[in-house]
Amino acid sequence: MNAKRILFIDDEDDIKALAGFCLKSEAGWEMMSASSGIEGLEIAETEQPDAILLDAMMPEIDGIQTLEKLLHNPKTKHIPTIFITAKAQASDRRRFYSAGAKGVINKPFDSLTLASQISGFLGW
Repeated sequence: MNAKRILFIDDEDDIKALAGFCLKSEAGWEMMSASSGIEGLEIAETEQPDAILLDAMMPEIDGIQTLEKLLHNPKTKHIPTIFITAKAQASDRRRFYSAGAKGVINKPFDSLTLASQISGFLGW
């Protein structure tokens, strides 16, 4: 079985570091990271990750705008995207799902089950 490659787009370095450690230790997955939606779009196109974790609130372009750009790009529209966010009220969740998200994970996330949550949303 090939190790999954996850792209995490978030402007908080400590959260990305924790997630990378969790995904590696829990599931043996490789994590790439981007600090902005714009950087994430470039990495997604060139690296073709198996899935994208996406923060909702970022400077420049936010998570919803980033997801819209991913879905409109023929090279990235097939990559499943999961929001990972502190904005997880019902109305926010509806917005994320209607935008095309495959799942929503709350911040702070449970470091022991992060890979399991991703697998559950994506049917891995």
